[in-house]
Order: sequence, then C-alpha cells, then structure tokens
Amino acid sequence: MKLFLKGTRCDSPKCAIDRRNVAPGMHGYRRGKPSEYGIRLREKQKLKRFYGLFERQFRRYFELASRSPENTGEMLLSIMERRLDNVVHRLGWAPNRASARQLVSHGHITLNGRACNIPSLLVKPGDALAVKPRPRGLQLIKLNLQDNPPQAPDYLERLGGDPPEGRMVRLPTRSDVDPRIQGIREQLIIEFCAR
Repeated sequence: MKLFLKGTRCDSPKCAIDRRNVAPGMHGYRRGKPSEYGIRLREKQKLKRFYGLFERQFRRYFELASRSPENTGEMLLSIMERRLDNVVHRLGWAPNRASARQLVSHGHITLNGRACNIPSLLVKPGDALAVKPRPRGLQLIKLNLQDNPPQAPDYLERLGGDPPEGRMVRLPTRSDVDPRIQGIREQLIIEFCAR
C-alpha cells in the first residue's frame, strides 16, 4: 500500500510502489496467503509507518486511547492526528511528516507563543501554532505553501499573517483522518494490540 511518505514524489512516476508492486527479494512473486496474525500486524505497521512512530510511542498512544471511554480505534486515530508534526504537515507547512518533524525539532514552530521542539507533543483544541520569524524557516514554509497549497482539514484553521499561523479548533474525528489512509482498519489494530 502506498503510504505517501515522500510527499509529492508519491504522486509522480518516480514512486517505487508503482514501479515494483511485489515484495522485495528473489521470491517476492511467490508470496503465500497471510495469516490472521500477519494481517493484523500489517495494519498496525501501516499506521506506525504513516505517522512515523516507533513501537514504544505507538504502545503509549494505544494505552492512552484504551483508557478513554470513547471508541478505542477512533481515539487512537484522533491521538495520531493531534501530534504536533502531523498538525504542521496538515496545515500545509511541510510536504510530508518527516520534514514537518524536522521543522519542529529544529525550533521553527511555536505553540501558544512559546518555542516547542517536541514533534510528539499532543496539540489540544484552542492551541495556536505559528512559525518563528526566522528567514530560513519562513522561506521553507512559504515555498511549500506556494508549491501545493492544500486545504486544511476541518479541525484545523489556517490564519493569515506574514509568519503563517494556525489553530486547532476541535478534536479530530474518524472522518478528519488523512484521506490517503482512510482505508485503515483500526479494529484489526485494536485486536492485535489488545492480545
């Protein structure tokens, strides 16, 4: 499955998935039927890779979601969407989550007027994000906004201003998840992690 990890390159003919749609290795064409365990593991790995998480971070988010009184699967996706690096990407300030993570960790983003360099921070409704008025950071973000100005999702609001600003209006729901990963089956992930 294409996870769009390389930004706009995944939409071009240079995408590796389009050129080679088989498993790597000499026996990639002769793959057998995956087991029930393998199907659930693959769903979890897709979600982890899409948001750029390690196993320990993913387990922590699953524990947080399972303690919630709401649906665990939808809460898990909501938590993933609230990560600071994901919010920066969804606002259109970075072409992909990896570069959004780098923008945050290099200190180009402020949260509620304070410097924040933790990409895994969970943004709350009402939090305001802004770009620091540094020439290099502004140049990168303005260049990205010029190239492909994406529409911000409903739970985020992009504000005007010379240094770009944004705000989280409400908590994201299942329908607010990135449309490229809408096909994720969170029930299989819950079954895998709850065993």
